[in-house]
Amino acid sequence: MSRASILVVDDDAVFRAALCRYLKGEGYATTAVVDAESGIEALESHPFELVLTDLRMPGVDGVEFIGRILKLDPNAVCIVITGFGSPERSVEALKAGAFWFVDKSYERIATFGPLIEKALENRRLRSSNQQLQRQLEARYGFENIIGESDVLRQAIDVVRKVADTDATVLVLGESGVGKELFARAIHYNSSRSEEAFVPVNCGAVPEELLESELFGHVRGAFTGAIRDRIGRFSAANNGTLFLDEIGDMSPALQIKLLRVLQEREFEPVGSSKTEQVDVRIVAATNQDLGALIREGLFREDLYFRLNVIPIEVPSLRERREDIPLLVEHFLHIQRRRHPGVEGITSGAMKRLAEYQWPGNVRELQSLIERLAILRRGNWIDESDLPHQVGGPPPAIRSPSLPPDGIDFSSVVDAFESDLILQALQTTGWNKNQAANLLRLKRTTLVEKIRSKGLTPSAD
Repeated sequence: MSRASILVVDDDAVFRAALCRYLKGEGYATTAVVDAESGIEALESHPFELVLTDLRMPGVDGVEFIGRILKLDPNAVCIVITGFGSPERSVEALKAGAFWFVDKSYERIATFGPLIEKALENRRLRSSNQQLQRQLEARYGFENIIGESDVLRQAIDVVRKVADTDATVLVLGESGVGKELFARAIHYNSSRSEEAFVPVNCGAVPEELLESELFGHVRGAFTGAIRDRIGRFSAANNGTLFLDEIGDMSPALQIKLLRVLQEREFEPVGSSKTEQVDVRIVAATNQDLGALIREGLFREDLYFRLNVIPIEVPSLRERREDIPLLVEHFLHIQRRRHPGVEGITSGAMKRLAEYQWPGNVRELQSLIERLAILRRGNWIDESDLPHQVGGPPPAIRSPSLPPDGIDFSSVVDAFESDLILQALQTTGWNKNQAANLLRLKRTTLVEKIRSKGLTPSAD
């Protein structure tokens, strides 16, 4: 069985014949031609996995020939056969796109095998990477952001316009709305799509480690730094760095980030060597950066650098008409994992559409997965839904006014504390989700929790 198809291009009939005998003996499907023009004709009529070409031929030489091959097939892999005394031309061939070069020696033909296999493996890896790239581009295409609501379409329109630029983007929205999905859509629809997309959750990395995480460190920079380590900026070079929860970054580190945005350079922790970097920044937050600036927790100059293109991702409450589309999308995924799920009843769908969704799309996705596993029948109905989902929010009852009156301030304060504790209990003390439930800014909620001395033990 043929291992691969190889085109040999050489005007030396004796060497050409010897090389073809060797290749055929190794199991390769081999075609031979005498010059570059014949080689182009062969490539136009038949795809070859590898081209072995002489560097010096009448008419078009090997370097020019390589350029024409790659124009015809950008994935082509070429090995150049060079004679004695042509190292400069060999380097030119490599610069033109050749994989490598070999000496034109009858005695060495039998040693070509490992290099040929390495070149073919390079093509296979490149092809595999391109296939993965196409899958990623399809997965994060604009059409895969589910929803038809006006507010969502407006956000997607901004993403379409900004994707294929190098502009810094700030993605805003509540927890769970899909900010990283938007960031990936920006990357995979840009000219940087074949380079790395590197996400960093600034709120999930301890403050004392975040600088090393972003910029890397050298051995001995701090206790435990037993070897050099590259940071996320270096890993994302020529690609996109996604800084999630940027509002959680300390002011000290904000200064260093600002410098990278301005100068495109940084020093790893413990190093005096400056490194250059070409990275597109997409940042995201569920916090009110304006409020953080007023409180002295976020630098205004960094905000202006990040907020070149702001994109507001709407909450699920703001696009309720998209809930049926999202439910069907998540059900489609679950049907592959849990056969037998036929759908959801109109009554259950109505309750889902009426729910407040403090956790937004992420909460809906998790609920659909849970329902697909725990459902009682083939159809998900209202009886399958957890009690907190659907229907209008419970009526809030105010205390009765006694004949002798009340201390208004203390009653209101206690009432407010009770509401805040209920929201925190419901969300497992997730302050972002609790703030969403109470329609408060996160910073406002955090301040109320602090001033009232509320803790989990106060539940």
